[in-house]
Amino acid sequence: MKTTTLDRNAAAAAALAALLPSATKLKATMLDSSDAPTVPLSESAVATFVGETSADVAVVLTDPEAMKVASGTDSALVSLGDVLRPALEGAVEALGSGVLGDVEVRDASALFADPDTVVYVLAGRGAPTGWFAIRIRDAGVITGATKPEGSVSNRLGRISNVEMALTVEIGRTRLSIRDLLNLEPGAVIELDRSAGAPADVLLNGRLIAHGEIVVIDQDYAVRITKILDVAEGLG
Repeated sequence: MKTTTLDRNAAAAAALAALLPSATKLKATMLDSSDAPTVPLSESAVATFVGETSADVAVVLTDPEAMKVASGTDSALVSLGDVLRPALEGAVEALGSGVLGDVEVRDASALFADPDTVVYVLAGRGAPTGWFAIRIRDAGVITGATKPEGSVSNRLGRISNVEMALTVEIGRTRLSIRDLLNLEPGAVIELDRSAGAPADVLLNGRLIAHGEIVVIDQDYAVRITKILDVAEGLG
């Protein structure tokens, strides 16, 4: 059976609702075009997923502090984005393999208002806890958007000087909130990669190459050892 965009949206929303820290079981229900969130969208958790199916996602909550408490912490060291990231990662798993970028707390009004965005209300016991917005992109382009011939987006030379974030990652690990709060100077965090293994080079959160860490004039640098093609980068 062919999976439609609507099916992927629904699967992502259901996964998010199941993983959100909440005292009650949440259910995701798609809103019709006449409905809208009843809370300001300026404090939304927003992220971009790049993969087999790319998408922009956002969550806005009626009571963010209550969500942080339900997750087991109300520490100022843990942001709302940190609390919601596991649920957002679970949501985008429904879209296939890929990389979820940083979860930022910012205004998501434009995303919620976009006609290509599908919005779900997250409710438990009938009361809305929040809203989830997802805008699926096709090969990195917003679904349904058209590019007129000769437009700026088709003339890549005009954006050749645009700066992008290049990140070098030597490993990852997962910590419970309890372990995170117990960190202190001198603590050692073990990563999921052995010494000497290649580092990952990510462009705006997307894996594009492997390299090795070197030191040049007392500064760290990375020597590129392999450039990945699209399929390898998404694997």
